[in-house]
Amino acid sequence: MAAPNVPTTVADIKARLACADEAEFCALERALAADPRKGVQQAVRTARRRLDAEAAEARRLAALYTTEQAWGPLEHIVGLDEVGRGPVAGPLTVGAVVLPPSPRIPGLNDSKQLSPEKRQELAGAIKHVALAWAVDHTEPSDVDAHGMTACLRAAFARVIKAVEAQGAHVSTVLLDGNPLHVDPREVNVVKGDAACASISAASIVAKVERDALMDQWALKYPAYGFEHNKGYASAEHIAAIKEHGLCPLHRVSFCTAWTQETLF
Repeated sequence: MAAPNVPTTVADIKARLACADEAEFCALERALAADPRKGVQQAVRTARRRLDAEAAEARRLAALYTTEQAWGPLEHIVGLDEVGRGPVAGPLTVGAVVLPPSPRIPGLNDSKQLSPEKRQELAGAIKHVALAWAVDHTEPSDVDAHGMTACLRAAFARVIKAVEAQGAHVSTVLLDGNPLHVDPREVNVVKGDAACASISAASIVAKVERDALMDQWALKYPAYGFEHNKGYASAEHIAAIKEHGLCPLHRVSFCTAWTQETLF
């Protein structure tokens, strides 16, 4: 069946194809199959790629949510993730999110796969939709004093309590990565931030909150470029440490390579 009211100009055909859904595209594709104009055929191919990408994204998003259902209803699952394990400055930040089964959040993904602008947009959507969410920051001095693993365990325990205090009835604690034995309900999912919706959401809110803190600290300690490196050991950051020494935001135990005099 041919598409009704098929446009005649290339510009109009492009505009129609750009917003066509799958059913309308198929009708237009048939109607335009014999059109000899290169611009028309290019527009058809472009629309096909767009629809294929949209379908792939819909499948990815569906899998992100359905994966979790192996452990029970989404509203009883809290996803946990951390940001800031590797930087030499700034807090260790962990996030916790409990999501409802609907509405789903379009574009939800591992925070590392998203632009800063997209993370900011999604963080707002997550906080709006979530049944409960929490973020916890561990000071650099505590990381130095107690070590990363102990700080992770303590921080994850705090955010679990925080979402439960908001009324979440948690039966499963999904944790990205290897076992930490934080909670008897713990289930570990390797690369969970790209596989489970609630872990993805936790990674996003934690990343956005930590980045905002680093931007604020950059105003107080402008020499280190925290607004750009977020505390990671970039070449410029290392050079700043060598020139200016450490500030209170640095993890001393992470910076010994650039702050201790060599013995030889």
